[in-house]
Amino acid sequence: MRDAFYITTPIYYVNARPHLGHAYTTIVADVARRFNAMQQKQTYFLTGTDEHGDKIVRAAKKENLSPRAYVDQISRLYQELWPELKISNDQFIRTTDAAHMAVVEQILQKIYDNGDIYFSEYEGLYCFGCERFYTERELVDGKCPDHQTEPEKIKESNYFFKMSRYQQWLIDHINTNPDFIRPERYRNEVLAFLREPLEDLCISRPKSRLKWGISLPFDNNYVTYVWFDALINYLSALGWPDDEKYQKFWPAVQHVVAKDILKPHGIYWPIMLKAAGIPIYNHLNVHGYWNVDDSKMSKSIGNVVDPLNMKNVFGLDAFRFFLMRDMVFGLDSSFNQQALVQRTNADLANDLGNLLSRVITMTHKYFDGVVPQVGDRVEEEFSLGLEQEALNAISMFEKEMANFVFHKALMAVWEFIGKMNKYIDVTTPWELAKQKNTRKQLEAVIYNLLEGLRVISGLIYPVMPDTAQKMQKHLGLEPDDTFYLLGHLRNWKQLAPGTKLPKSISLFPRIDPEKLAMPKAQAPAKGPKTPFKPEITLEDFSKVDLRVGTVLKAEAVPRAKKLLKLEVDVGEIRTIVAGISNSYAPDELVGKQVIVVANLKPAKLMGVLSKGMLLAAVDDQGHHIATLDKPPARQGTILS
Repeated sequence: MRDAFYITTPIYYVNARPHLGHAYTTIVADVARRFNAMQQKQTYFLTGTDEHGDKIVRAAKKENLSPRAYVDQISRLYQELWPELKISNDQFIRTTDAAHMAVVEQILQKIYDNGDIYFSEYEGLYCFGCERFYTERELVDGKCPDHQTEPEKIKESNYFFKMSRYQQWLIDHINTNPDFIRPERYRNEVLAFLREPLEDLCISRPKSRLKWGISLPFDNNYVTYVWFDALINYLSALGWPDDEKYQKFWPAVQHVVAKDILKPHGIYWPIMLKAAGIPIYNHLNVHGYWNVDDSKMSKSIGNVVDPLNMKNVFGLDAFRFFLMRDMVFGLDSSFNQQALVQRTNADLANDLGNLLSRVITMTHKYFDGVVPQVGDRVEEEFSLGLEQEALNAISMFEKEMANFVFHKALMAVWEFIGKMNKYIDVTTPWELAKQKNTRKQLEAVIYNLLEGLRVISGLIYPVMPDTAQKMQKHLGLEPDDTFYLLGHLRNWKQLAPGTKLPKSISLFPRIDPEKLAMPKAQAPAKGPKTPFKPEITLEDFSKVDLRVGTVLKAEAVPRAKKLLKLEVDVGEIRTIVAGISNSYAPDELVGKQVIVVANLKPAKLMGVLSKGMLLAAVDDQGHHIATLDKPPARQGTILS
């Protein structure tokens, strides 16, 4: 449908916490959704988590949790992160949802009944990290290209999907629809892969080896291969096959993925859809990797970027702007603190922030903060083509955003910001204000500048929604969805003369990089800082009930400087108030195992009833929560 837009992220695999790469993909989808809403389309935005497979079982075992408890814990991290990043998704799907599992079974049965799934014995090279079989030609020096490990040779009976039957159809479809996979480099990569014979896909795992998955509807002794399960979320979320959402939004579907999952989305998924008799998606939009200081993000070298930390340090809109401006969609990019500081200071503080401040300040200085009245003839004389420059910026912005060329869309906006600053220099409103006979010209200049700011605030909305609303407020406009519509932005002279404007603010204060530097580590003091307390007997100590717990949720206590309210699983869910906010952000605590004094008498702190106390060390650097080197088998384990 021409008036609909359906955007999806990959559903993120819950074997690790969300990081910069997850944030980027999801922000891209959010920006695309907001832009399409500006075109007055009905939009639907889907994200979620992928929760089945070998890796989940292994990760859960490592944490001494059941697979279900583990996926609940990690999925919650994603669900709680997205509102912090102003992600406007309509739905968050989980592959453990009953509705999703039912659709997977329906599609499996449909493809099986069509004769495209068969049973066979197979011996091959299996990478447990990827949860898939590899051919010899796919390996690099005999190792999995992603995990740098040698696959294990496995021989077992499984069900296979006849992908080979559809190889030529897929080649023809890609060639007939050149923007089916974009950017072009990834289209060419898929076509290069399809030059070799396409092997059939093993789509099952025997329950003797893996039970955590969706059972095959035609053989209960097997579970579904994780990719055959996960990809179907794009349909199950819309209530395939009969729901009204499916009828409305599937014809307008676009997927956003990172390049590491190009093959499943560019080959498996279209063939699965074809075999099931379901229309193929419109576009697969593929982006590159975010490296950190030119090195690939890796937990082993400790350079994984936490998006919530970036938001808290630099501000959300500056963080979103940097991601959209500094990555060329489709290519790899490098994330570093210095680049983010430079981008914030130059583009946001100097260019955008300074322009808003200058114009609002002049409005207050020359017109007591009131939008001036302007006559058509005088306005035309002093417009100097500013209205046309605004229209040019809108057209370029619209073109580049539609093609996922986000950095160029923002460049078009900042080019117009440059034209606005030049307009000020040419018209010299401070000189016009000195002469009585140039009052009408001054009115025209200030009005045009305010109109230009209105256009800019609309164009930055998909990337920086909070900043757009702040600008709107300072232009005397009420926050309103219609304000961002492209048709509305194209209509010059929308500001009402006589409107009283608030005084100017600093949209983006300049960042001093020195103040962001990490403090140098200090050598620990020798000996205890405080004297030891009087000795107690073992009988006295045995009265203290110490339990191991896991932090499920953490949030600041309103009006309290140091207190955090925690929900801790100690065999039962306890609310505990801890004075540790100077040392720990709430998101750092979620999932952390802690030691709790469980039989401490409950006490009210800032109106919150605390049922226990965390053990922590305190020194000049702050609090350090006590934890265990090896997690126990269950929550609530008693320490002795």
